[in-house]
Amino acid sequence: MLGFLENRSGNFGLIFAILLVPVIGAAGFALDYANASSVKNHIQGAADAAALAAVAERSEGVKAAFSMAGDGEVSIGEADAVTFFKAQLENETGYTVDTIEAKVVKKDGILYSVINYVVSVPTTLARVLGKDSIQVAGSATVQYQTEVYRDFYLLLDNTPSMGVAATPADVTRLMANTPDTCAFACHIVKNGVEVMTSNYNIAKNLGVTIRINVVAQAAAALMDTAKESRKFSNQYRMGVYSFGERAEDTKLLEVIAPTTNLAKAKQQAAKVDLMSIPKQNFNNDQQTDFDRALTQISDKMGAPGSGLTASSPEKILFFVSDGVGNSYKPANCTKKTTGGRCQEPIDVKHCKALKDKGHRIAVLYTTYLPLPANDWYEDWIEPFQNEIPTRMKECASPGLFFEVSPTEGISDAMTALFKKIINTPLLTG
Repeated sequence: MLGFLENRSGNFGLIFAILLVPVIGAAGFALDYANASSVKNHIQGAADAAALAAVAERSEGVKAAFSMAGDGEVSIGEADAVTFFKAQLENETGYTVDTIEAKVVKKDGILYSVINYVVSVPTTLARVLGKDSIQVAGSATVQYQTEVYRDFYLLLDNTPSMGVAATPADVTRLMANTPDTCAFACHIVKNGVEVMTSNYNIAKNLGVTIRINVVAQAAAALMDTAKESRKFSNQYRMGVYSFGERAEDTKLLEVIAPTTNLAKAKQQAAKVDLMSIPKQNFNNDQQTDFDRALTQISDKMGAPGSGLTASSPEKILFFVSDGVGNSYKPANCTKKTTGGRCQEPIDVKHCKALKDKGHRIAVLYTTYLPLPANDWYEDWIEPFQNEIPTRMKECASPGLFFEVSPTEGISDAMTALFKKIINTPLLTG
């Protein structure tokens, strides 16, 4: 017995075994906390969505709040928030929801939706230290501002590429009736005089619709939608801009500055026409300079506002284009150039700059139509055709992208985007 007690040969193994417990526990804590953090991120998404759902435009909570004579809690909204939260997590495992608290309150015309939650996440390795679970907690807050002031800046691409016939049938028809079998209604004006034999006038005489005219009509119709949607006369201001009237002087053209006179804005929007050129292939067709237009419209928009007062409106860029840039850009072009001419899908760095500034961008992409048997298209545009919608979507703020094909209504799409903007609650925390 004494010999056994005096034997020291196994001490290292015994000490190592004793030390192994806290080492495993510490490593276990790190892994388990990382897992708990991942679970919390998932739960937070469900909480955000539930808080938004409770005050969505057509929710029962919003309806009840609008019918209330004064301020106070909206119990039906609170119940809906909890139900929506639970529905998103139904049948999921790996954690236990300990508590859910929802509060929907109307105060001074603003609806607040708050979700608080506590969740327990079982541990694995940390159990060796007696820690069976980790609790994580979080909250989501949504503010539904019923009276948001907004300025809309409509940037309409009216460059020569928007002179393409608006539908595949019209493309075929125009090509069959033009001397150069061209699908573009080139708007030629020499020394201030309209050239009546230009493709632009051929299209008019044939009754062929060109894309910019459809866009201008849709922009004009949007003014009626804004007028019908506003709750008071100065809630929305609408401004209209194009890429210029003449190819000889391409620059951001202010058709009408942001105004609450939506009837006047409608009249001016309807007048937006295809940019004129003095001759075909003037200046190597380098009139679609997205970089310049987005930089200049950013200067016009200035700093973003909170939307809570008429003097501090939210500012939204409403951008309508076929998404293909064509400008003199010998450096930094995202595609190959020829003589400094850059033909590329939109470079989104200027969109990012606007969004980083605090503005939202709604993008209506009018599908760039393939032009069969057109050598220029096949050589320069077709290689990046599939990138055009991807870049345009990347330009847009989340959820504010819409692609409209020739068989769909541009006006309907523009209206849908506008309503999505004005009906979106603000996630404040």
